[in-house]
Amino acid sequence: MFDDFTPFDLTVDGAAGERVPIHGVRGGSGPPVLLLHGFPQTHAMWHPVAVELARTHTVVATDLRGYGASGRPDSGPDHAAYSFRAMAADQVEVMTRLGFDRFAVAGHDRGARVTHRMLLDHPERVTRAALLDILPTAYMYDHVDKASATAYYHWFLFIQPADVPERLIGGDPIGYLHTLLGGWGSGLDAHPAEALAGYERAFADPAARHAMLEDYRAGASIDLEHDAADEAAGHRIAAPTLVLWGGRGVVGANAENPLHVWRRLARDPSMVTGREIGEAGHFLVDERPAETAAELARFLRDREAASVTQSGTCDVRP
Repeated sequence: MFDDFTPFDLTVDGAAGERVPIHGVRGGSGPPVLLLHGFPQTHAMWHPVAVELARTHTVVATDLRGYGASGRPDSGPDHAAYSFRAMAADQVEVMTRLGFDRFAVAGHDRGARVTHRMLLDHPERVTRAALLDILPTAYMYDHVDKASATAYYHWFLFIQPADVPERLIGGDPIGYLHTLLGGWGSGLDAHPAEALAGYERAFADPAARHAMLEDYRAGASIDLEHDAADEAAGHRIAAPTLVLWGGRGVVGANAENPLHVWRRLARDPSMVTGREIGEAGHFLVDERPAETAAELARFLRDREAASVTQSGTCDVRP
């Protein structure tokens, strides 16, 4: 799927001393942009968008720890090994090892939550960011109602103690995977066959499924602690941020406009822009790859042009 990209595997140092292999691909040339996938996918979801962005950018797309071909470290009792902080640190080290001190980043689903954490933990590294089809984790837990609990039922299933959800999902893992990929306003046929086969290979591995659930357990525990600490300290998103969401997805059905929610978390609300992607559901990258790629390319191009105008140089090159 990434014929003109170069695959790589880099082992990064985790905060708890764990060594975690991170798999990814790199292609194109120009200002660097990192692409982060969500649940239950891998970097393959970015294929059509990555190829388009690689015309003008150096594109790096990786598998998050616990997903795809990346490592699956032991989670520990507090699930910290699968916190968004740990995942963000992985990706920052990957970009450092590839020679990029500063870079743009775009994330979908869980990858967007990693991006949000990266914006807070590593503001000096991120030049601009795109958050695709999510609302902030703390916001979602603080605004649970019947509609959101029904749509996000998996959040509450996955956070149950191991190995209750693991055993339940293990009864028909591929069948269950298909219900996820064909849900949230999208259809299973939105996913290219080659990408779907990769998701199935990963989800067939019990260790991979456990790691993905640990991601959600961290999201309901240590990640909320990190978010609360940032809120108390007054930390805000400082980089220009693009917010995109699918009109048929859960985010699109939210009672409050997603832009209003994200602007409250920004140092300068005017730096947060975005819009709904028409008829797409949650998997908007898969359903509307050309439209999504065009929005990302426009955002990157406009921000890079603004940087040149203000400073005389583009601040996203390594």
